[in-house]
Amino acid sequence: GNPVLQQVRPTFRATYTVKKHEFVLGNIRPNLNHNYIEPLFNFERIMLKPLEEGLQYRYLGNRLFVDVWVDWLRQQYRYSNYQEQIAGGVSSSYRISSSNSHWQVAVPFQFTGQHHGGQIDTLRKPLQTLFNEAVGIEIRHSLGSSRIQAFRFNGYVLGFQDHSFTAGQLPFKYGNGLYLNTTLETRYADVMLSYWQGSRFISPLGGDLFQSLSRTVSDPGFLDRERRILLVRLLRDFRISDAAALTVRVEPLYDFNIQLLDFSFG
Repeated sequence: GNPVLQQVRPTFRATYTVKKHEFVLGNIRPNLNHNYIEPLFNFERIMLKPLEEGLQYRYLGNRLFVDVWVDWLRQQYRYSNYQEQIAGGVSSSYRISSSNSHWQVAVPFQFTGQHHGGQIDTLRKPLQTLFNEAVGIEIRHSLGSSRIQAFRFNGYVLGFQDHSFTAGQLPFKYGNGLYLNTTLETRYADVMLSYWQGSRFISPLGGDLFQSLSRTVSDPGFLDRERRILLVRLLRDFRISDAAALTVRVEPLYDFNIQLLDFSFG
C-alpha cells in the first residue's frame, strides 16, 4: 500500500565457528534467533526491525544455550543532531534433565539493555540507559499421544531498571513482572494460556501489550501501573519447506483492570 521504496540495505556477515562456539560480526542472527520471551523482545520486530548489526557470540551446547549480542542501532558523528543508540543483551538456557527423558526441565536467564547517548553530538538531551532481565523455569512433558503431543509450563519473574544519570525521563525508575504460560501441543495447533502481571514495567525492546507505559498513537501518555492481562493463544505452523513456514496466531485477550475482552490475529 506504499508506492515509495523505503530502504535498501546490503548485508554482510562474518562467522567464525569453533566446535560449539560461534562468533558473528556484521549482520548478527536477529529477532527469533535470540529465543527471548515476548515481554523482553517484541515478536513483531521480525518485521519492524528485521536487521541487527553488530557483534554476537553464541554457545550451542547439548545442555547450555548462550547468546550474547550487541546491536548498533544508530551511529553518530561529530556534531550530529541525534543521539547514538545501542542495544544488546544475553539470552541463555540450561537444561537440567537428560536428553532422553519424557520430562524436559530448563532454567532460562535473559537480559536486555538499551542506551541512548554519545559525547560528540550537538544535543542537550540527557543520556538514557535502561535494563530488563528475566529468570524462570521451563518444563515440557512428552505425552506420546497422536492428538495431544506434549504439555509445557513456562514461568518467569522479570525486572526493569532505569540507570540513567538524569532522573524523570520515564514515569517509573524500577518495575517488575510475572509471566506464566501453560501450553498444550496438539496435532492441530498449540493452545497456550498466558497470564501477565506487570508493576511499573517498561521494556524498550519488548512487546507492546506488556508495558505499563502506553505506546498508542491515540493516548501516548496513558499509564497502567499495575497491569494484569490473560491471553489465550492458538498457534499453528504450516511447513512449506525445510526453509520456510507460515505461522498463524489467534489471540483473545482479557484486561482485568478495565474488564475488556479484545483479540488479535496474525
